[in-house]
Amino acid sequence: MPTIAEFTAREIEGALALWAETDHLGLTPEDEPVALSGFLQRNPGLSHVAIDEGRVVGTVLCGHDGRRGYVHHIAVANAYRRNNLASRLIERALVGLQSSGIAKCHALVFRDNPYAELFWSRTGWQLRDDVWVYSKRM
Repeated sequence: MPTIAEFTAREIEGALALWAETDHLGLTPEDEPVALSGFLQRNPGLSHVAIDEGRVVGTVLCGHDGRRGYVHHIAVANAYRRNNLASRLIERALVGLQSSGIAKCHALVFRDNPYAELFWSRTGWQLRDDVWVYSKRM
C-alpha cells in the first residue's frame, strides 16, 4: 500500500512522469518544475503524493486563493487504481484546506475525461453547469 506524504519539490520529477502517462491530464508551462515549486511553497500542506517503493504513484495538486480551494492534477497510476487512493489524496487536500479556513473547493476537470463523472459525483462533488472558466495566457 502506498504511503501518502506532503508533495514537496523533491517529488516534482516523479509527479511529472506520472502526469505524462496519465490520460486526460493536460500539462502547461505552469507545470514546469520552477512554477510547481513556487505553487507548492505558496500552498504548504495542501498537495500530496502517494509513494510506493520510491516511486510517485499518485498526486493531488491543491491550492487556494484565500477564498476557494482548487484541485488540479489528481492522478493515480493505472496499477494503483480502484483502491481508494484518489479519494485518500483528495481527503488530505480537503483537510488541509479546512485547516486554512477554506470552506469550498472546486475541481478543475477536462470535459472529455470519461472517468470524471464516475469519480467526482460518486464522492459527493456536484457538477456545475452554471459557470464557465475563461483563461488568458500572459
